[in-house]
Amino acid sequence: MVPAGYLAKRVQKPNGLGIHHLVDVYSVSGHVNDNFADYIKYWKHNGYWLFDTPEIIRSVARDNSIQLVGTSLFYYEVYEKEFDGQTWKHYQPESSFDTNVIPPEDKTLEGFDVVTFYAKNSPECSPLSCNAMANEIRVNEHCLLLSFDDAEHLINPNRDPIVYSPFIL
Repeated sequence: MVPAGYLAKRVQKPNGLGIHHLVDVYSVSGHVNDNFADYIKYWKHNGYWLFDTPEIIRSVARDNSIQLVGTSLFYYEVYEKEFDGQTWKHYQPESSFDTNVIPPEDKTLEGFDVVTFYAKNSPECSPLSCNAMANEIRVNEHCLLLSFDDAEHLINPNRDPIVYSPFIL
């Protein structure tokens, strides 16, 4: 896994997913849990479309009067390859953005998420939470897969998934 960056999110339990053991959703996708802001328009993100440090998130919030109260800070790592529907290819950050992620000193692995990246301009859909596949697939209390092997085994060949490992800070 490669350091991909940080993101502040408003974490909540998904309504209508029907999985009783879920406490919340830790997906990098913004479909179930809102990101702290529509942050892309500030152009402070890195080539993984995340942030290199928590301080950059705080400065974007401060400079644009965005409240971080009620958000959780996540650090993500990403698998070095992506599946394009037929083959595995090397995955790397968008080269037009500087990417200098500073990993946290302490982190707790919360699980694994598979996320589409079709448009190549931000993490998109997590089929586990966005498409309610967690009703059919074993997930933990954060709607994440338990192991990387589970994620790799379950990848849908009709998508361009990226496997993210969210850590809560």
